[in-house]
Amino acid sequence: MQSIYERIEELIATRKMTKKAFCQELGISTGNFGDWKRGVSVPSAKKLIEIAQYFDVSLDWLMTGKERGAEGIQEQRNGYHPGAGQPDVRLEQLTEKEQAFIREYLEFAEYRKKKGKA
Repeated sequence: MQSIYERIEELIATRKMTKKAFCQELGISTGNFGDWKRGVSVPSAKKLIEIAQYFDVSLDWLMTGKERGAEGIQEQRNGYHPGAGQPDVRLEQLTEKEQAFIREYLEFAEYRKKKGKA
């Protein structure tokens, strides 16, 4: 299974840009980028959103390497409540760092919701 870093590398190569140019374009220090490569850290939720937007890819794909199809989208009149707060069993397929990122992202989304920005 490809890591988030490997998917980012793939996007950089597809765009035919250098890693240095990518880092400059998105305001990422080369030290942080190197840490992502070595697995010392992973991009923050905010940075992954920026990267997904920059390359026009889904956040699902960037994080997991898989696209979520339309059948995976659940809409309800009273709001979106997948699994009623229960963790998705697919999390077990992710690395510990990817799971930590998802937890951070969920906390960020909840914060935005409370601030009325969601």
